[in-house]
Amino acid sequence: MRALIVDPGVAGGLRLGEAPDPVPGPGQLLVEVRHTSLNSAELYFAQRGAPGDVIGFDSAGVVVRGAADGSGPAVGSRVVGFGEGGGFGALRALDVADVAVVPDEVDLGEAATLPVAAGTALRALEQAGPLLGRRVLVTGASGGVGGFAVQLAALGGAYVIGVAGSEDGARWVGELGASEVVAGADEVKEPLDVVIDAVGGAQLVSAYGLLAPGGSLQSVGWAAGRDAVLPVGVTLGSSTPKAIVSVYNGGGLTDRQAQLRRLLALVGDGRLRVPVGWRGPWDRIAEAVAALSGRSLRGKAVLDVL
Repeated sequence: MRALIVDPGVAGGLRLGEAPDPVPGPGQLLVEVRHTSLNSAELYFAQRGAPGDVIGFDSAGVVVRGAADGSGPAVGSRVVGFGEGGGFGALRALDVADVAVVPDEVDLGEAATLPVAAGTALRALEQAGPLLGRRVLVTGASGGVGGFAVQLAALGGAYVIGVAGSEDGARWVGELGASEVVAGADEVKEPLDVVIDAVGGAQLVSAYGLLAPGGSLQSVGWAAGRDAVLPVGVTLGSSTPKAIVSVYNGGGLTDRQAQLRRLLALVGDGRLRVPVGWRGPWDRIAEAVAALSGRSLRGKAVLDVL
């Protein structure tokens, strides 16, 4: 099959090439991939994977072979799914439990952005608890996870503060539904109930210091690439502790199929906007990588499999 394969010798570490067809197991579907989405973690694995590997978490397409055990969507169904690898291939074997049928009113390319980015945002907000009337800070709010987190928190009734470092980014985050947009966490003056942090480093430290007793910081990324050094004693002395919680959408802590169905319903109803900042054919992967790694991307990058 055609696939985007790992090649450490090219810019971005990915190029269009050939790879073996996947062989689905009893509880797996074979999907003809039409669209995939690029995530920051894939840039990491592209630089460290073995030449010829097919990585990729997200994909959306059409079922071409049903599961051998009879479970899951039928042949011809439009589906979106998550897996630990294989999302950058023209064919993909996916566990039935990790896919959801895409409603007709939802664009397949937009659906491909949901598993990692929107799924991570949803999981983080679920872990944070009820949102109605709470103050929620989202760092990296103009990125993929951040853009979904802003919208989902607003839908949950929160007062959402988005962090965006440029005027263009601030406008973008405001359009996504943030109640307030700041250039950095240190500009926030009142206590926070929840932080969705995609940046790490100094932003994490500032945001943690703003948490009210009983609040939580949900760590969904570390775009800063720098250590977070907390002041001595900041974690001590409260009868109602604050928490730093790690979020990993690929783990076993969530019902992925139910989660995807919820997100698809929101997109289909027009309540959740899919922020796509770059879209093009998969042979332009180097452009997508440059946009994401250069932090010029607003929202998600979608690759159309041609």
